[in-house]
Amino acid sequence: MKKRRIVLASVLKPVDDTRMFEKMGGSLSAAYEVHVVGYPGSAPAPLRNDVLVHPLRPFRRISLGRMLAPWRILARVVALRPVVFVFCTHELIFMAVLARLLTRCRLIYDVRENYYRNILYTAAFPRILRPLVAGYVRVCEHIGAGFIHHFLLAEKGYAQELSFGRGRRTIIENKLRRPPAVAPAPRQTPARQFLFTGTLSEITGLFTFLDLLEALHRHDPAVRGTIIGYCALVAERHRLQARLATMPYIILHGGDHLVPHPAIEREILQADAGIIAYPPNPATEHSFPTKLYEYLGYHLPILLIEYAPWADYAARFDAAVTFQPASFNAAHALQQLREKTFYTTVPDDVFWEHEGEKLLAVINTFVREL
Repeated sequence: MKKRRIVLASVLKPVDDTRMFEKMGGSLSAAYEVHVVGYPGSAPAPLRNDVLVHPLRPFRRISLGRMLAPWRILARVVALRPVVFVFCTHELIFMAVLARLLTRCRLIYDVRENYYRNILYTAAFPRILRPLVAGYVRVCEHIGAGFIHHFLLAEKGYAQELSFGRGRRTIIENKLRRPPAVAPAPRQTPARQFLFTGTLSEITGLFTFLDLLEALHRHDPAVRGTIIGYCALVAERHRLQARLATMPYIILHGGDHLVPHPAIEREILQADAGIIAYPPNPATEHSFPTKLYEYLGYHLPILLIEYAPWADYAARFDAAVTFQPASFNAAHALQQLREKTFYTTVPDDVFWEHEGEKLLAVINTFVREL
């Protein structure tokens, strides 16, 4: 029998986005014909041939192309006529409702961020505009909720932060797609190669990482750092470049362009320790960093900011040494990293499989209704 069709779409996320393409697409592709629509990917070609991709025309973050992208996604969804349309950004709420009217598809909103808080408490928009834009997005989510069949929440904390969609939610955490059976490279003793991965931004702790590396390198000149990921905000990119000009012991991969996730995984395998240093912010207080799952899954020792939910979780596996930025002591941190025995317990719940099973169950429920 011909497989039923599912479309996953985002405006800014690339078609080879880890969650949308690798995790969700990979979990659904055995049972459904899966199509992914999004920004052009970071790799020359996606790594799977069982998920079909439809890259948009490239556009700048603030441009006419960005404004037209949701309409182009709508046109593609109408042409594909899926049974279920999973959209991964608030920018597609209005288009998703139109798609439902035009194709009778079921709508699922994959809530990857608390967009209201992200807009209000980060530098993505000028300060004077943040309350207006955040309020507009939240109104759209509440109005759209009446037309959306189900909501996927990427964080457990969103269940208490978000008031729309109650009774129609499933938590699908952004855990690690289980890596191939490959052993991590032997970690150096003493630890010298430190890593920062993912979104490069002040809100994710990028500049705290630089401060820490500066202190660590001052104490031990053999300390080196690697930063790999994408920095979306031009002002933060310039700030990063200015700092790196004075820190030749740190290598940057990416910055002004997207980086394929396999490249990030290779860096995790080669590093001696990963640093997770999100500063306190209402936008992330109930979030769980994807990189925490990734470092745990690859048994990478972690230098982790002292935040109870994350520290308690990492402590279950003896995975981390914690710190407070205001009282960071480089000598003490290096001593702890070099003397501690890590991963006395193997992490057992950091992988995607169970999340993928929950996702498939949600999709099956709506397909059976048709």
